[in-house]
Amino acid sequence: MQSTEAEVTYPLSRMRERVGVRADAKVKARGLRGQMTDAELLLWQHLRGRRFQDFKFRRQRPLGPYILDFVCLEAGLAIEVDGGQHSEQQAHDQARTTLIEDQGLTVVRFWNHEVMNETPAVLERIWHMLQTLTPTLSRTRARE
Repeated sequence: MQSTEAEVTYPLSRMRERVGVRADAKVKARGLRGQMTDAELLLWQHLRGRRFQDFKFRRQRPLGPYILDFVCLEAGLAIEVDGGQHSEQQAHDQARTTLIEDQGLTVVRFWNHEVMNETPAVLERIWHMLQTLTPTLSRTRARE
């Protein structure tokens, strides 16, 4: 039997109003902000407060049925930090990535151990993604 419901989209331009985000997702996201992994905390220290090349990142941000680890709305970049349990969840992660990308975001994933042990390389990859997604903004910020 085919579903008669239209596909739900979560426009980036209206994420601030939490379009398509259920109230329970907002509560869960708030709770997750207080339960971040060591890897997420380390990465957040580099991304928070426009510390990373003046890009605004948000943490534990609801998007539809999912909660993104980190997102930069102006660049359209979602960053996911995966622990060891994710190696068994590849099909779920792929479906999640597809839905996130359908909303206009580019997804980049890192393993916890990468963030903890190879932080400069992780930050370099994020910077490269930001340059690719926002070439004009990135060039201006590199000169400052």
